[in-house]
Amino acid sequence: MPITEILTKNADFYPNDVSLVEINPKLENNANMTWREFALMQSTAKEAYRKEITWSEFQKKANRFSNFLLSRGIKKGEKVAILLMNCLEWLPIYFGILRAGAIAVPLNFRYTSDEIAYCLKKADCEYIVFGPEFVGRVESICHKLKQIKLWLHVGEGCPVFAESYDNLVTYCTSKMPKVKVTDDDDAAIYFSSGTTGFPKAILHNHRALMHSAKVEQNHHGQTKDDTFLCIPPLYHTGAKMHWFGSLMVGSKAVLLKGTDPECIIKAASQEKCSIVWLLVPWAQDILDSIDRGDINLSDYDLSNWRLMHIGAQPVPPSLIKRWKKVFPNHAYDTNYGLSESIGPGCVHLGMENIDRVGAIGKAGFGWQTMIVDENKKPLGKNEVGELAVKGDGVMKCYYKDEEATNEILRDGWLFTGDMAMEDSDGFIYLVDRKKDVIISGGENIYPVQIEDFLRSHEDISDVAVIGLPDRRLGEISAAIIQVKEGATLTEEEVNDYCLDLPRYKRPRKVIFANVPRNPTGKIEKPKLRKLYSVDQLVAEQNEIV
Repeated sequence: MPITEILTKNADFYPNDVSLVEINPKLENNANMTWREFALMQSTAKEAYRKEITWSEFQKKANRFSNFLLSRGIKKGEKVAILLMNCLEWLPIYFGILRAGAIAVPLNFRYTSDEIAYCLKKADCEYIVFGPEFVGRVESICHKLKQIKLWLHVGEGCPVFAESYDNLVTYCTSKMPKVKVTDDDDAAIYFSSGTTGFPKAILHNHRALMHSAKVEQNHHGQTKDDTFLCIPPLYHTGAKMHWFGSLMVGSKAVLLKGTDPECIIKAASQEKCSIVWLLVPWAQDILDSIDRGDINLSDYDLSNWRLMHIGAQPVPPSLIKRWKKVFPNHAYDTNYGLSESIGPGCVHLGMENIDRVGAIGKAGFGWQTMIVDENKKPLGKNEVGELAVKGDGVMKCYYKDEEATNEILRDGWLFTGDMAMEDSDGFIYLVDRKKDVIISGGENIYPVQIEDFLRSHEDISDVAVIGLPDRRLGEISAAIIQVKEGATLTEEEVNDYCLDLPRYKRPRKVIFANVPRNPTGKIEKPKLRKLYSVDQLVAEQNEIV
C-alpha cells in the first residue's frame, strides 16, 4: 500500500485534528502584538509565530498540488525537486508529488548553486519548487538548466523567472486525482555522497517508504496521543522517516524552525510533546544550558515527554548517562541507517536496551543484518567486518549509475561501508567507517573536497582532513597541513583562505605537520586519527576541568 493512502485514512478518520504545527521562534514577539501594531508591520514580517493545519487541510493541500502538476502535463515517473526550509507546505508538496505518480527529489538546503544544478541534472528533474531563501542560488543557474519546465516559488516576492505557488496552486481543485500508484512504482530520489563528496542519486520505490513508516511505528510505539517534535530538515531521510511514525497513527507533529536549547524546551512544553528526536550537539547544548542555569526546568511542563532518541551519528555513552541524570523518566533510543536504507531503523538499539548504550543495536523491524569479510563472506561473533543489511527499505538503485549500484547491492543485501562487530548477545557495534566521511553535528563532511580545495593554496605541499572527537558535535574536521619548504603559513591565513568554502566545510582545527603516506601513496589517516584524537580528548578534558 502506498504511503499516500495513510494520509487519506487520516483525513477520513481525523479530519479536524491537527496534523502539523509550524513554530518559528524568531517571530515569537509577533504573537503578543496588538492588532494595530500588527497592521502597521511590513507584510513579510506578519508571518505567524505558530501556524497549524488539520489532516483535512493537509489532504486538500496535497491534492491541489497534485492536480496542479497534472494540469501542467506531468507524467508518471517525472521528477520534481523540493528546495525548501521546513514549513507547513513541505510535506503536502511532497505528498502531492507522490500522489501525481511523480518522483519527489528533496534537496539539501546547504547546497551551493553549482551543487543544486548538479543534482537537478543528475536526477533528470523537470520541475522544481523552491523557497525565498534560495532565490539567489536558483537565479544564478536557471539559465543553464533548459530541461526545467517549471520554476515554482513558494512564499512572497516571487522572482520574475519563476511562477508563484500561492497564486496558482491555491485555486486548484482539492479532489483526489485519478492516478494509480503501486508499491513497485518509483517514489523518491534522495542524494547522498561517498568519500569523494560527489552526490549519488538514491532511488526508492513506494514499498520502501511504507516499510520505513512501519519500522518507525514499531520501534517507538507511536499512538494517536503522541506529539512528535521535529527539528531536523525534512529533506533528510531521518527527519521524514521518523515523522512517518506520526503519520501512521494520525498524531500531531511540530516543525520547530530553530535549534536553540530554550526554544526546544519551550516548544516541548507548550505543545505537550512526547517524542523528541535530537542530534548529539543539540542534546549537549540543552544539558549545558541547564547546568549554566540558562534553562530552569521548573518553568516548563515536560510531563508528556516520554522518549528522547538520537540518530545520524555515533552517540557518546557519557552523553546518555548525563541526560538520564537530568531526565530520569525519559526512555532513550538510537537508530542506525543510511539514505540507501531509507533512513533510520535498519539497526535499532531499542528503548529497553539503554544498558547497552554504545551499541547501535540489532536488526530493526523487518530487517536482516550480517557482518562480512572483504570477500563478502559472513563472519562470526566479535569479528570485525563490513556491516550489510537487507529488507524492503533497501534502495532500488543509484539512479543512472549501474557500476556504483553493483558495488553496494548484491542479492538484495546493501553493503554499508561501515566496519562493525556483533557481540555474543547479538548487539552490533560500529568500529570504524570504511569511508572517511566526517559526521559533525549530524552533517556529512567529505574530506576529499576540503583537501582538494586546500591543495590549491600556493604554500601548501600536502594536506589530510580527518575527524576528531568533539564533546558537542560528535566530531570536528581537522586539517593536517604540510607547508611547502621555505614557505610560511599561519592558522589565521588558512582560515581566511577557507572563507570561500561553505561554513560547515571549513576545518574547525588546523594542525601544521607532515602528512604521512604509505608506500602506495595513500594518506595514513588511521595513524593521524590515533595521533591527534588523543591530543583532542586531553584538550577537551582540560577544558572541562
